[in-house]
Amino acid sequence: MVEVKEEAERVPRALLVGEPGNDLQELKGLVLTLGMDIVQRLTLNRLEVQPQYGMGSGKAQEINELAHSIEADCIIFDFNIEPRKQRNWEELTGLSCFDRQEVIIRIFASRAQTREASLQVELARLQYSLPRLQHLKNSFNRQRGGAVGNRGSGETQLELDQRQIREKIASIKHDLAEVELNRETQRKQREKQPSCALVGYTNAGKSSLLNALTGSDVFVENKLFATLDPITRRLPLNDSAGVLITDTVGFISNLPHHLVDAFKSTLEEACDADLLLLVLDASDENANFQYETVCDVLDDIGASDNPRLILLNKIDKGDEKGTLTALRHKFPDAICVSAKDQTGFLELKDKIYEMIYGDIAEYIIPITQSILINELRKNGCIQSEEWLDDGVHITARATGRLLALASPYLVP
Repeated sequence: MVEVKEEAERVPRALLVGEPGNDLQELKGLVLTLGMDIVQRLTLNRLEVQPQYGMGSGKAQEINELAHSIEADCIIFDFNIEPRKQRNWEELTGLSCFDRQEVIIRIFASRAQTREASLQVELARLQYSLPRLQHLKNSFNRQRGGAVGNRGSGETQLELDQRQIREKIASIKHDLAEVELNRETQRKQREKQPSCALVGYTNAGKSSLLNALTGSDVFVENKLFATLDPITRRLPLNDSAGVLITDTVGFISNLPHHLVDAFKSTLEEACDADLLLLVLDASDENANFQYETVCDVLDDIGASDNPRLILLNKIDKGDEKGTLTALRHKFPDAICVSAKDQTGFLELKDKIYEMIYGDIAEYIIPITQSILINELRKNGCIQSEEWLDDGVHITARATGRLLALASPYLVP
């Protein structure tokens, strides 16, 4: 009984395989987040794509022998493995073999807490697994019934499984549509208020910043994809002005398109924000690459034109490697912050205030436009207000949306 328990608790041992020039640091972080033990990392000297294994059979056999010599339980590739190649690898090695996409999907599945996140992850998992069903080792030997050339009344087990997955995908998409409708309703209720979205590479410290800025208690952990669901809190800027600030799901390079599609409604929080707070980990040597990745994802989801402010986070870790200095040189307008020490928060709030609320302007608004006046009081930043015979004379800053509504009454 003891031996069985020990075997059940054994941590899976993984061999990581990457393309030439890849140090596998990111895949290492993903696999550790998944709770596996990394026995060895192997970076290929060259990669000639071949149909059977995605590389030469000789190199595949070397990897097979290495995996068994180090007693690995699985081989994880840092590049996409097609279903047919995945089957070939598992037949060659007798081990579980999968790629980076499956690692990310498994992490998302372990992190999903809300119904929406669970549905999104399940949708991505099913879409990923559907083309891989035919390569499972199970024996699907049932034959079609009926006359030769006709389908008849029978189906193979494979076809039954594929049909069940397609039906499940359709059901999840229907449920997600209802969830997305509720999210859209919530978004419309908030659209009158100015908003910011924290975007950035996973583990850049977005949730910690949200907690430190707003006094909230969003779950924080030093692992990739610690949170999946967007969380919105109000950030006061001064006595009268404030913004809604939303923490979004972290980005990563080569994010599986199944996940991008599944998390579309979540990522739309960034598209609808008045200002994107792009968070970079200033202590990470790969910050430049991560910045490019975040920009690519923002382009993919249609948020490339949103105003953005770069935040260099984790400056409390020092600058021994000169990463922070290099980033400050590259992004001279960026604001250096520390969620841990709350460094740079006053400067950050002033900059958000300036970028969202714009310049001070004077308006003469008719008394009949009471709704607009109330909105300026609530969401703008009124400097002075005087009721005269020709209307209400207001000096205020205003967000882009309110500015459009008040522009007809702007004093030249």
